Amino acid sequence: MSQTTFTLDDLKRILLEGSGAPEGGGLDDDILDTDFSDIGYDSLALLETASRIEREYGIELDETVVGDATTPRAFVDAVTTHLAATAA
Repeated sequence: MSQTTFTLDDLKRILLEGSGAPEGGGLDDDILDTDFSDIGYDSLALLETASRIEREYGIELDETVVGDATTPRAFVDAVTTHLAATAA
């Protein structure tokens, strides 16, 4: 089943499934515009997250998504844009 939406809640769930809760922080706060590094997620955690999204949503994300999306808002927007383009 192909999904066409990706939300902050989806991102939080996948982050927690793949990397667990970050040390000293959490995902319950308003994190949309907070850098991933400031909430405890490094590039390896984001690579794992991207991999899980690709498997779950049946898509292939461009490598620049992980490098360019430094905040949850940017990551969600990038995945949403990709899903919309794939559905079209």
